[in-house]
Amino acid sequence: MKTNKSFSKRLKVTKNGKVIGRKPGFNHFNAKQSRTTQLAGRKGQEFKIKNKPMSHLLPFA
Repeated sequence: MKTNKSFSKRLKVTKNGKVIGRKPGFNHFNAKQSRTTQLAGRKGQEFKIKNKPMSHLLPFA
């Protein structure tokens, strides 16, 4: 079974098994936001995904 590369590039699996993804809404037009809001977009957010679809997309994680 192959890993879905487009999915694996967007997510990171931590050593405890949490899946971390980017916060939505921070791709562009960040100049009008305050600095704290800009920096908040750099942090990851826990990505909720059930085990069955995750095993299909990231089989070796």
